[in-house]
Amino acid sequence: MRRIKAFDASVIHAGNRGIAIDHSSVARAVNALLDRMKLPQLLNEIRGRQAQPIDGLYYAGGDQSLDIPPYKMVDGPRGARAGFATAFPVAMARGATFDVALEREVGLAIGREVAAKGGNVVLAPTINLLRHPGWGRAQETYSEDTFHMGAMAVAFVSGAQNHVLASPKHFALNNLENTRFELSADVDSRTLHEVFLPHFKRCVVEAATASIMSAYNKVNGIYCSDHDELLTRILRDEWGFKGFVESDWFLGTRSTADAINAGLDIEMPAPYRFTDEKIQAAIDAGELTVDTIRRNAGHALHQKVAWRLAEAPPMDPSVVECNAHIDLARRVAEQSIVLLKNERATLPLEDRSGSKIALVGDLADTINLGDRGSSFVASSEVTTPRAGLERLVADADLEFFASETNFEPLSEFDATVVVAGLTYKDEGEFIPTAQQEAEGETLARGGDRADLALPAAQRDLILRAAAHSKRTIVVLEAGSAVLVDDWIDRVDALLMLWYPGREGGHALANVLFGRVNPSGRLPVSFPRTMAQLMAWDISARHVPHDLLHGYRLLDHDHAEPSFPFGFGLGYTTFTLDAMTVVRTSDGFEVRTTVTNIGARAGATVVQLYVGHEGSAVFRVPRELKGFGRVELAPGERCELDLELRDVDLRYYDEAQGWQLEPCTYRLEAGFSSRDLPRAARWRYRDGQWSTA
Repeated sequence: MRRIKAFDASVIHAGNRGIAIDHSSVARAVNALLDRMKLPQLLNEIRGRQAQPIDGLYYAGGDQSLDIPPYKMVDGPRGARAGFATAFPVAMARGATFDVALEREVGLAIGREVAAKGGNVVLAPTINLLRHPGWGRAQETYSEDTFHMGAMAVAFVSGAQNHVLASPKHFALNNLENTRFELSADVDSRTLHEVFLPHFKRCVVEAATASIMSAYNKVNGIYCSDHDELLTRILRDEWGFKGFVESDWFLGTRSTADAINAGLDIEMPAPYRFTDEKIQAAIDAGELTVDTIRRNAGHALHQKVAWRLAEAPPMDPSVVECNAHIDLARRVAEQSIVLLKNERATLPLEDRSGSKIALVGDLADTINLGDRGSSFVASSEVTTPRAGLERLVADADLEFFASETNFEPLSEFDATVVVAGLTYKDEGEFIPTAQQEAEGETLARGGDRADLALPAAQRDLILRAAAHSKRTIVVLEAGSAVLVDDWIDRVDALLMLWYPGREGGHALANVLFGRVNPSGRLPVSFPRTMAQLMAWDISARHVPHDLLHGYRLLDHDHAEPSFPFGFGLGYTTFTLDAMTVVRTSDGFEVRTTVTNIGARAGATVVQLYVGHEGSAVFRVPRELKGFGRVELAPGERCELDLELRDVDLRYYDEAQGWQLEPCTYRLEAGFSSRDLPRAARWRYRDGQWSTA
């Protein structure tokens, strides 16, 4: 019987250049360099050089006389945003794979393409927690859960840092789009450290990320760019961060002296607050010292020296959209598709002579890669659902119906596939200064969704098609949760396609016709109604944050979602036959036995949750603390090992810091947050562990 390790750190972090750096020797070299620099040269290192990109790249710093190269930054949450590049599925789709090894491959590929375009910093991954699924930029991030987010993020960072510097963003609590420039995310210390920071911390501590991008918003009334607690006390003093912090673009810096003193090292994309005049005025007023400027310039220089950017060889441009990356984009899209409903074994479809299949909806014939904000990526070729199905189907009769055509003929077809959902006009990064261009091919309309229901035209499309069809399969394109309860009983099968990247059409066809067994799992809960979630005001200027959102809130309120976190079906069936828990020196080894009892090969995701009994402080009902994906042939069985560390069982006390509480810990394993057939209890008391 095969034995699989769920998260193999040696594999995930292989080749990550940031981990191997000798920071002490780098610091000595940087100090020697700083001693040679005059104030104008120091200032040059703490700001970007131009408001518009050059060949897609934003430059920061650089001094030929001192052999200091510039940083050359480019966005990259789903691919290099510079000319044509491989457009991968959006991060939320990749989160649905629950596959850290695969996400490392994505990071590798995106990092390689960034380097091939001359870049040396990829502004990714986006790791702001999905507090509410209506957030406009939900598609850019991985998850509503901090543990899942952290695992996926460190995999991307370590993959990308085989080639370029990574920059997780936006630090921190950026989770409302329309008011992001004025919003204050109000949060207590416990919630901050337990919920909204752990995934950033993992990127710093485990993956040695080279840089961090600060957020536009305020935290507890202080702009993130001015936030000494975030940028210095937590990031550097507590976590040991050695890299640089760059601002978000244009409005990401809101002051001069306060930002520099707090630890904002580089203003991007050009000097607005960090101009010579404003910095000199702050020095003259006694608000800022040259020593502090030297400190920040040292932070900016540190990674240039550590990564030897002055010696970086040119990358082969032929790797951009190479066959290996295109194949990877297809595999990721396939693994990201979540089968949510499959009544009467409607799927997979059969490609056989005499079979008639209808494909319905304008989105089936539309390139829909996601929003058109900073993460937008253009590929030289994109396969739509229609193109993917037409290429695969050989024997069946496949006919396309546009959204406004007569649907009465659908009754003559064996099955109807309806492609419905959202586009960049419904959700995404909100750029108000570019609204006049929103109907063109540049920047996005985007913004937050005030309601999770489909637009009326899309809902009506589904209902009209279902009214005439023998069997109805709905394929949803969206970046986050959608309300489905008012129409799901009218359809036979439901697939979540997300925004699936350049190979999405091929991936969908392979899943619909059974060439690939769907294995995606939801990284976001699908509520039945908006009322099941916290209050949601997309025009808010102050938003309180607490320990409860997503599945944590649904569990606490005993609310039944449409589909729970971690849920997904397939064309085969898995059982979790056993779970054993063994105490190690600093945690537990949780070993589960998984069996494919169906007739098809497939994959599943085993998830480990922890709850607390007899706790003296408030704890949520359960929290994800481990997961692993396994692929098995029919009848095959394997052992999956999940590591659970004591440090991941602690809560944060505002007075004493992290605490491992004496109580009973309930370990539950299964296939979603609501399907947990295996459980064990361990008690911690007087510094000792025992079974309960």
